Amino acid sequence: MGTVPSALKHCLSYQHLLKEQLWIVEPAAPPPAAPHPGQGSPGWASGLPDYIKIVEVGPRDGLQNEKVIVPTDVKIELINRLSQTGLSAIEVTSFVSAKWVPQMADHNEVMRGIERYPGVQYPVLTPNLQGFHSAIAAGATEVSVFGAASESFSKMNINCSIEESLERFEDVAKSARNMNIPVRGYVSCALGCPYEGNVIPAKVAEVSKRLYSMGCYEISLGDTIGVGTPGSMKRMLEAVMKEIPLSALAVHCHDTYGQALANILTAIQMGVAVVDSSVAGLGGCPYAKGATGNVATEDVIYMLNGLGINTGVNLYKVMEAGNFICTALSKKTNSKVAQASFNTGTI
Repeated sequence: MGTVPSALKHCLSYQHLLKEQLWIVEPAAPPPAAPHPGQGSPGWASGLPDYIKIVEVGPRDGLQNEKVIVPTDVKIELINRLSQTGLSAIEVTSFVSAKWVPQMADHNEVMRGIERYPGVQYPVLTPNLQGFHSAIAAGATEVSVFGAASESFSKMNINCSIEESLERFEDVAKSARNMNIPVRGYVSCALGCPYEGNVIPAKVAEVSKRLYSMGCYEISLGDTIGVGTPGSMKRMLEAVMKEIPLSALAVHCHDTYGQALANILTAIQMGVAVVDSSVAGLGGCPYAKGATGNVATEDVIYMLNGLGINTGVNLYKVMEAGNFICTALSKKTNSKVAQASFNTGTI
């Protein structure tokens, strides 16, 4: 057969390595010993969690900024595909005014059309009590409220001050508590604001504490414009962890400056065990000019697989879902892992 060129040997070994990474984890249930995926357990190794819960935000945060309206049936198919990957939480839509976010105008149709899989939560975003009641009427069993650590961003994003937003969320949290509906809280601009620049960690901690105190079971800290670094992530988390339990924290990173994976690694090294991400790195924010997509779910899972951390998610199936939505949108994936896999013919 002759001598195999060294370059080809390298190529073959590279593809073998990539395949090993793609298939390293099959869907599995979270470790039974952990009462909440954000809590630590005696099995922690090297200071890292055994298990990381991935909250998939692609269908909502990923698609809300698309300029061309995505057909409802495409959204439903994406969610159904993601439901088959092993993900335990998929944020599906937003009950906001169609005037402000027209891409989410079909929220009722999406909620009616998706197939609900056992063990998968399908939270939706609700800005106020009216949105909450609409979401519940449409069949929502978990909701999220979205605040900000920046006054300017709060006024641009939800048309009210931080204090006014928290008062609205109090009403939502009270109604949700009466109906036994879990509420998740978001804090936007946790590492920087497009209007105000630097955001002090104490402000992030203050808003987080208010959301947690009103009954939000988890607080997702968002680097909305992707300006954070491992250093600023560490300082912000240190401030927030003084006010609310580590088990109630999640991070939501955008990759505008290429820092998302480094920031996520910093967070999990500090004990955070819930990570928001978006299939194919879709997303942006209508009210944060220049903010590129969320960190790609594929890239997060690839990194966690390499660390030996269980997510229960099949990376290959996530890439297939990413390929589906990118084909439907006629756009290239933002996932480096998916790009490499398709380019090398691994999948």
